[in-house]
Amino acid sequence: MKKRKYFLIVIALTSLAGLVSCGEGNSNEKSASSGPPPTYPVLEVPRRTITSFNSYPATIEGSVNSDVRAKVSGYITDVLVEEGEDVKKGQLLFKLETESLNQDAEAAKANVNAARVEVEKLKPLVEKDIISEVQLETAKAQLEQAKSNYNSIVANIGYANIKSPVDGVVGKINYRKGALVSPQDQMSLTQVSSIEDVYAIFSMNEKDFLDFMSDAEGKTTSEKIRNTPEISLIMANSREYENKGKIETISGNIDEQTGTVSFRAKFENNGLLRNGSSGTVKVPKTYDKAIVVPSLSTYERQGQTFVYKIAADTLTSSAIDILTEVKNLYVISEEDGVKEGDLILAQGTGKVRPGMKITPEKVSLDSITGSFEQVFK
Repeated sequence: MKKRKYFLIVIALTSLAGLVSCGEGNSNEKSASSGPPPTYPVLEVPRRTITSFNSYPATIEGSVNSDVRAKVSGYITDVLVEEGEDVKKGQLLFKLETESLNQDAEAAKANVNAARVEVEKLKPLVEKDIISEVQLETAKAQLEQAKSNYNSIVANIGYANIKSPVDGVVGKINYRKGALVSPQDQMSLTQVSSIEDVYAIFSMNEKDFLDFMSDAEGKTTSEKIRNTPEISLIMANSREYENKGKIETISGNIDEQTGTVSFRAKFENNGLLRNGSSGTVKVPKTYDKAIVVPSLSTYERQGQTFVYKIAADTLTSSAIDILTEVKNLYVISEEDGVKEGDLILAQGTGKVRPGMKITPEKVSLDSITGSFEQVFK
């Protein structure tokens, strides 16, 4: 009986301790919930003038690209230049074998002499009315034909000396000494390119083209081209070319197969660029006084980008439409729910939720994004 009383006393004491502990826990929770909301950095949404760049692959072409071809058939006896060599207009590049042409020329010259003798022989006979004037005129025509044949062969001998059609740089030499070439060859002997100035050829898709033309100042296409800003060229070694280029022409139609519009931009060549080189052009696009938010201040849900706006110290989600990104800064559409001067959560989007109260602490844009000297105008 005493053991049973002792057991009941122990149970009673244990229950009392539990109630006391539970009460203290509730008191602690109540105390925590009644404290100030956590502090988070916030910033006012600003406007900035920002320049972004659209990149397009490009091929480099000389301002003049002239195929060098044989005008007569023959074996190459001499190649007088090397690939990459600077040449002048009229400079001898190749020589073809002319032995057979020389023989033809001698025969043609003999025919000319024979035809001339025949004309001289008939002249006095016509004067004496021994033969008709028609016979003399026929002989004169045969003389002119013989002269024409001779001159044609002499011209072909000249064509055997193949010269550069323009000032420029010699490209790949496709035929060497001993090769038989003819005017019907699909491949040229070489190509001479004038590369003091070069063209970057690139294409825009239809959407980018329409945006480009809409943003360019001017009423006509020519005016818009004149008013376009200079563009940059990134070479194949990933380095930016030192000279800026200018868009000169835009094709008048959209390619049906690719859905793109072709552009041509001109660059002054400092000696680095060659016909056939590759690169990437960067076309600037300026957003004047656009609404911007740091990418660090956004978060994504189901493919949509949001920011947290602060209203009465309470967080609310607001979707944004990103137009472009420049160095961790988003340019957003004017039609979004976020406006200039709105307070948004600057950092810590992964630690909060909609409806949560915070203690806002204002910070500057640069403290979140870093320096933007190269971006802002």
